[in-house]
Amino acid sequence: MLYRIAEVADWRAADATGTFASADLAAEGFIHSSERHQVLETAQRYYAGRADLLLLEIDEARLAAAGVRIEREWVEARGEAFAHVFGPIPLAAVTRVWPLAATEAGAFVLPTDL
Repeated sequence: MLYRIAEVADWRAADATGTFASADLAAEGFIHSSERHQVLETAQRYYAGRADLLLLEIDEARLAAAGVRIEREWVEARGEAFAHVFGPIPLAAVTRVWPLAATEAGAFVLPTDL
């Protein structure tokens, strides 16, 4: 599974169009995503202080079946590879969606059933 931290507005747009896309797809040509173990650091680095976030769980096999290309690319700043999704994500590939909340101290916490 892959995970994407999403803004509520992008998720609402996906509900209307049938595919999830975000600003990074238009700007960079792909949607950034994370493995489970990468989610919290990504949230802290790029979304600190945000309360309007969702966490999408995305099935890689469903993406591949829909013809959506995924490439893992090395990110020097993080010292590991991240999955990049080269196209809009069909809603059929999104298996679960959770609110992504931070504690009062500001630390993000993964959903308990993840």
